[in-house]
Amino acid sequence: MGTDDEAAQEEKRVIEAIQTSEGRTETAPDNEHDTLKYHLLGPSLTKSGQDGVDQTKVSEIIYNASKGSKYFNNEEVKDKNLTQKIERILARKRQLDRLDMSSHIRRADEQIAELELSRDLTQTVVHVDCDAFYAAVEELDRPELKDVPFAVGKGVLTTCNYHARRFGCRSGMAGFIAMRLCPELICLPLNFGKYTTKANEVRTILAQYDPKYQPASLDEAYLNITAYCSEHDRDPWEVVEEMRTQIHENTRITVSAGLGANATIAKICSNKNKPNGQFKVPNDRVAIMDFMRVLPTRKVNGIGRVFERELGAIGVSTCGDIYEYRGYLSSLFGDKAFQFLVRIHLGLGRTKIQPAEDHERKSVGTESTFGDMSEPEELRKKLRHIAEELEGDLARTGFKGRTLCLKVKLHTYEVLTRQAAPPGAINKADDLYKFSLPMLCKLEKEIPGMRLRLMGLRATHLVDTKKTGIDFFGLRKIAANKQTESYEKRMVEDDGEWEVWPEAEFEEAARQERQDDMNEVLVLSQEQEEDDSCQKDTEKEEGAPREVQYWACPICATPQEASDATFNAHIDFCLSKQTIRDAAKEATPEPRTDKMMGSSKTTRGRKRGRPTTEAEHLGRPKKAFFS
Repeated sequence: MGTDDEAAQEEKRVIEAIQTSEGRTETAPDNEHDTLKYHLLGPSLTKSGQDGVDQTKVSEIIYNASKGSKYFNNEEVKDKNLTQKIERILARKRQLDRLDMSSHIRRADEQIAELELSRDLTQTVVHVDCDAFYAAVEELDRPELKDVPFAVGKGVLTTCNYHARRFGCRSGMAGFIAMRLCPELICLPLNFGKYTTKANEVRTILAQYDPKYQPASLDEAYLNITAYCSEHDRDPWEVVEEMRTQIHENTRITVSAGLGANATIAKICSNKNKPNGQFKVPNDRVAIMDFMRVLPTRKVNGIGRVFERELGAIGVSTCGDIYEYRGYLSSLFGDKAFQFLVRIHLGLGRTKIQPAEDHERKSVGTESTFGDMSEPEELRKKLRHIAEELEGDLARTGFKGRTLCLKVKLHTYEVLTRQAAPPGAINKADDLYKFSLPMLCKLEKEIPGMRLRLMGLRATHLVDTKKTGIDFFGLRKIAANKQTESYEKRMVEDDGEWEVWPEAEFEEAARQERQDDMNEVLVLSQEQEEDDSCQKDTEKEEGAPREVQYWACPICATPQEASDATFNAHIDFCLSKQTIRDAAKEATPEPRTDKMMGSSKTTRGRKRGRPTTEAEHLGRPKKAFFS
């Protein structure tokens, strides 16, 4: 447990080291660039294999290499905005400190006691994570790379082997910065066809232990092995050891695994004994609480750099600290954050594991817990507030709902749900309130003097409103057909059951934060390539510089420099995002998918996305719109 205590102080130590190197020894950052330097270390700071890395040196190299770039300026603005947000949070906390917080604490304790009743210690959930997956697959074809530092990805690194990690190189880092940390670093291009094939070999073995395993990405998955262990009368630890051995023998790559009473604990455990190891937290409440008490918040899936810093500002650096500040959390971060954080403190999580194709998002909802409330005017104000929150959630996730559900919890803790079907799909607060108010009024008539302590709204039978690029694999059409075919069936089967696991939204937000980081680092890499190209042109003295031309990426529509190498590298990066995750599902892919993933050219021998005519080419944007 000591290593977790040390990890919890990582940000503090790095910032202190940065200050000391600049002649300052204060424990709290008094210079805006202290937090910026830590921020620039990237989302993969907690990746395994970096023990002993001088993160102060790494942060200085990243800071100096990116200073003056659009990326740096953007990160600087984001860091200042976050600092201002934290100042507002602390100002609000100071206001709360002047109040009697006993009612807030009592309400929090009631909810914690209620959540404790939902604890399930009967299941064994496993999280399997391939070790440096892309790099491990490349080593199979090039064994000479086994003992040298190398990475996969050109402009942005997607994976580093453990030799490279000792130099501070990690996923999500710009390639040219990684080369400064490790000049002998070898960078290989991405080959998703190869990785997908190997991933399917691993999944074939996972299915033997849980046919309903859930892939979390190309190189990780969740399993519930409770039924398998019961049927075969075997110990879970031995089963996971056997599974890992079988994977290594059949695929020649290693995996690490975590075992726990739920998916949250299993995910944390899989990173405890990497590479090629496993770790388990016993299915015992005391053991779970002890484990979570000293765990740094950053180790939890769903807490990224931004939320970590916000929590740290009020004094929450470990999951055990959450309880001490339980009375403040709803007021400072909202009800959803409170629910998420309290579940973390208790070590709770989902135990239902299901395949990705069965895990399609069916609803977007929000709810609020409060003290007993019975006044009709107050209930309507609360409903309006929840409708506005749901509008924000629907806008963020890009959905409209064709069915609206109202959930209430009476002061007796009885839960009631009602649903209505508006004439069309809705996502605006006015409409959400308009169609939910009659349901609330009907409940008031059915239950005179109704007293509530929770209210929630949920939009179901969702309609996707997200603007997307080219349907590169034809997957959206398939998904749309499935949604249309199953709509009537779902209307009948929806029984109004409302199981809310708030970590799903926070995990998605953390994934999006990592994805945004990758996109921004890609911009930095492109800027560096442009600078290098301009420098070479100047050195060659070829006369007046020509206007830079751009091709539009067929996946994300972002203008890219008209260079085969740069363009193909960018497309490889795009394929690593959600599109490739969808394409890697167990469902049989379209015949053209593997070909397009494994080749840098399309049919007829043309380069990917290259304009076919001069007219098309002139129609391309002449200037990248990144800022």
